[in-house]
Amino acid sequence: MLVALSDTFGSDLARGIGAIALYAVVGLLLMLLGFYAIDFTTPGKLSELVRRGLPNAVIITSSGLVSMAFIIVIAIWTSSSNLAEGLITSLVYGLIGIVAQVVAVRLLEWVTRIDVRNTVESDKFAPASFVVAAAHVALGLVVAVAIS
Repeated sequence: MLVALSDTFGSDLARGIGAIALYAVVGLLLMLLGFYAIDFTTPGKLSELVRRGLPNAVIITSSGLVSMAFIIVIAIWTSSSNLAEGLITSLVYGLIGIVAQVVAVRLLEWVTRIDVRNTVESDKFAPASFVVAAAHVALGLVVAVAIS
């Protein structure tokens, strides 16, 4: 049984592969920027604290990355079908989302009066780290939906 492929199948496939690669690069860049935004605005050097195995730093960093991923996925998902426009809107909306996320999380931490520095640097599990983590995830979802 022979399967007939359209005349443009090869070029459509190549264009799709290229689009995937470009969106993956934009997504990776935004994830890196998101991590550094979280690291910069959270007391202590998160990457160092995570390498030391501090449980609260791991919880807060993980939730921060998940929240950034929500924002970036929605920024890409809602982008234009035109490749150039889609990449630009994904990048712009992703950057705005990252800024909004960082500001919102820090504001919520201030309102709840959580001592994030002591929490993140503690070598013992602190229940407050779940509050900070929940704030990251919840606000990441809110910002992601705002983008859509």
